[in-house]
Amino acid sequence: MKKVLLVFIILILPYYKAWTQTKISDSISTAKAKTKRVDFNVMPYINYNRTLDFMFGAIPMMMYKLDKTDTISPKSLSGISAVYTINKSYFIASFNKWYFKEDNWRAQLFLATGNQNAQFFVDDIDVPDFYDYGTKANMINFSLQRKVIKALYVGIGYAYAHYDTKYEDDIEPGSVSHTNGLQLNVMYDSRDEVYYPTKGDKIKLRWLNYPTWFGNDISANKIISEYDKYFPMRNGIDVFAARFSGKFGLGNIAFEQQTTIGGNDIRGYSEGKYRGDGLIDLQAEYRYNFGKKMGLVGFAGLATIYGSDTESFNWKLYPGAGAGFRYRAFKTEKFNVGLDAAVGKGDWGLYFRIGEAF
Repeated sequence: MKKVLLVFIILILPYYKAWTQTKISDSISTAKAKTKRVDFNVMPYINYNRTLDFMFGAIPMMMYKLDKTDTISPKSLSGISAVYTINKSYFIASFNKWYFKEDNWRAQLFLATGNQNAQFFVDDIDVPDFYDYGTKANMINFSLQRKVIKALYVGIGYAYAHYDTKYEDDIEPGSVSHTNGLQLNVMYDSRDEVYYPTKGDKIKLRWLNYPTWFGNDISANKIISEYDKYFPMRNGIDVFAARFSGKFGLGNIAFEQQTTIGGNDIRGYSEGKYRGDGLIDLQAEYRYNFGKKMGLVGFAGLATIYGSDTESFNWKLYPGAGAGFRYRAFKTEKFNVGLDAAVGKGDWGLYFRIGEAF
């Protein structure tokens, strides 16, 4: 039986997507606050997940200018998250997004370590069911992009992950594995702002290669595509956002490189049940703002997967819908944190957010 992937639900959902967005003046405020060199805040973290149970921790983060004379680049973002769960899992992560040289260069660095006590679905036994497992993991992800023409960025990246997994009742042998991934990426970004866009497009295409000569047990490729579109509503106070996302596994895709429905790819799935070699989803979200620091969101979408070990899961439609609350985390920058609640097909989830879902 294949090895089980460590899914860093608590890390990927709130942090990874926060890298790809930046500053905006509050469209509701009539007076712009004085720009500070560094904005610092500490956010408490309280959440619940059907797999990890109750989670709590703290997230100190700051927004800042790498060069105070650079008036074009958005502010950079750095933070640390430390989270502990009732089922004795823990996660520590550092997330960084840097903008510099008048926004001609963009870079990001993500580091994480932790121990996840979770579950996975097994159907090739007498009684199909979820089984517990524990995985210790370390992850590194770095990428660098250069603007080649207006709004078009091209870059390279590297991703490393190491997993040490043990299974309940020895349903599978314990395993130790690692992956080394090389990345080429292209992004077209015409958004008016990156942390809270009100109009424009973000089109992103990434090719990830896991060659055997680079220390991988199995050679594999993945293509990840994203298209996010933003429409201003109510004279620019609110935003309607739409998203297409496709993750396509090519060749011999190992379990560790499969994708799972959940998180930013259709909220409402927290059990990690539906996973396969590829995933396609469509989403829409309305972002309603009131007051100077608060807002509400409503969202819905559909996803499908292929290449699942459970053949009956392939090419079925998996809906998800929900609502959430937003709160402005920084005084001088439009950057939201919040909490989403969503339901899916036989599943549901709560999601603490740093930045928007997309």
